[in-house]
Amino acid sequence: MKEVKDEVLEIHQRNTGVLSLETTESVHDKKDLAKMYTPGVAKLSLMIEKNHALARELTISGKLVAVITDGSAVLGLGNVGNQAGLPIVEGKAFLYKNLADVDAIPLAIEQREDICAPKCFELEEKLQERLSIPVYHDDQEGTAIVVLAGLINAAKLQGKPLTELHVLINGIGASGVATARLLLAAGIKNLTLVDQQGVLKKEDKTLNKYQRELVNQLPKTIKNVSALKEAIVGQDVFIGLSVGNVLTPTMIKKMNEKPIVFALANPVPEIDPEVAKKIGVTLLATGSSNYPNQVNNILVFPGLFKGLLAAKANKVNISLQYEVAKSLAALLREPTPEKFIPNVFDPDVTAVVSQAVLNFIQKLKENEDPSYASKTK
Repeated sequence: MKEVKDEVLEIHQRNTGVLSLETTESVHDKKDLAKMYTPGVAKLSLMIEKNHALARELTISGKLVAVITDGSAVLGLGNVGNQAGLPIVEGKAFLYKNLADVDAIPLAIEQREDICAPKCFELEEKLQERLSIPVYHDDQEGTAIVVLAGLINAAKLQGKPLTELHVLINGIGASGVATARLLLAAGIKNLTLVDQQGVLKKEDKTLNKYQRELVNQLPKTIKNVSALKEAIVGQDVFIGLSVGNVLTPTMIKKMNEKPIVFALANPVPEIDPEVAKKIGVTLLATGSSNYPNQVNNILVFPGLFKGLLAAKANKVNISLQYEVAKSLAALLREPTPEKFIPNVFDPDVTAVVSQAVLNFIQKLKENEDPSYASKTK
């Protein structure tokens, strides 16, 4: 492990990170300079002044993604601070360019209030309202899309319709809320939500606004249980978006036949995958690359933004997430227990996700959906 860490350090020290900026044109003389800078660009400025939408056609803004963090809720690490969050978003920016040829720039911001849950929901909502560009929270929507894609194929292998599954989500923070929203949109109604205080219920005064909205969408007949060990009884699916070692073999044995277990906490999963295998769990996903069926946001964000930029879209709504999840799942024509989620290195992942975005937005535009019309100010 030390050798790997040293290699990582050596790469980043040698290159001062993993990103660099390149120009699309060269400057050799005054004529070139006039085209790329003053006075030529003044013409562009005057055009954009009259029509702000032209900025996305004539400048880098039409192909650039900003990957932003304040370091307050780094997956697996917690609140590490804005500067310590920079390697994470720089790595994502690297993957945008490397996998989808999307230009991305990492930004670490310092602010007075953390943007971990539930602040991240409020921030995303405000940005979506005010900005004419797509806003996407990877730990929310990215996680949700990959979870649903995996669950679609796992349900086929289990032999049950997706909408008839009894699903328990453990951990109702940013990714848990987004995943629950998407599963509800996909028609899964038998949903049990469990957080630190136990099963989420309407009478619980500690719920935040977003947790309460979810609970109000659930069927009225919620089991009269409070703890995870009780709520797990009779479930088809366990989706862990929480902390390590909270799911025991005894709990899994209380689930329905052929249980589906997504133990996605990092670096320590909710149950050790080897332990889960030993007690007969065959439909297993983790957040680690050390095991099959890795639920990783990298399956989504490069292709998603490639499609969004190409379509000049301005939002990522729940219906779009659902379509991307279905397309991602369909990439595996014959899913198996060892592979019911596409692999990060499957060659068609980015293209399939990008095309799903383009197809979805094209249909909306054909139906004259005003939410996807270009915004001007």
